[in-house]
Amino acid sequence: MTTASKITMIRVVMIPAFMLAFLLSPGQPWLKWLSLALFIISSLTDFVDGHIARKYNQVSDFGKFLDPLADKLLVISAMCIFCQWGLMPAWALMIVLAREFAVTGLRLIAVQKGRVIAAGWSGKVKTFSTMVALCVWIVFHEWAWLNWVIILVIVLPTLYSGVEYFIQNRDVLDLKKK
Repeated sequence: MTTASKITMIRVVMIPAFMLAFLLSPGQPWLKWLSLALFIISSLTDFVDGHIARKYNQVSDFGKFLDPLADKLLVISAMCIFCQWGLMPAWALMIVLAREFAVTGLRLIAVQKGRVIAAGWSGKVKTFSTMVALCVWIVFHEWAWLNWVIILVIVLPTLYSGVEYFIQNRDVLDLKKK
């Protein structure tokens, strides 16, 4: 297993620790700060493992599979907690999940046709804005007015990047085929 993949595995292992700390954080301020630290460290490992994989030629099929999965699990785990606490509406989480499933499906179809769909800028902006928004929300989730701002910061780039992936790669779906 490469160093980059080991870092990705650390991120996967940190997700349950983050969830436990965050779920137990109401009434325990130190756990809120611990969960924030775990979320930030986990988020940063996404950039570190990618950098190491490219710089040291450690790109592997395992890493290509696990890295995006780990990102999605981290983000979705936080959003599920916010849903459980009644702070994030289920429709907003469903938009995020639907986009992730749809883009993954599009990529699978593209791979079957010998084409790789690389992450676009809008997808990177979506990932960054979502992770930053979730960090802010972990700390300030008691501020009701902020909840809707955070939801918009998550949902709008998610919708935009999802639509952009399909527009730019619509030929992969062969919609005009009879």
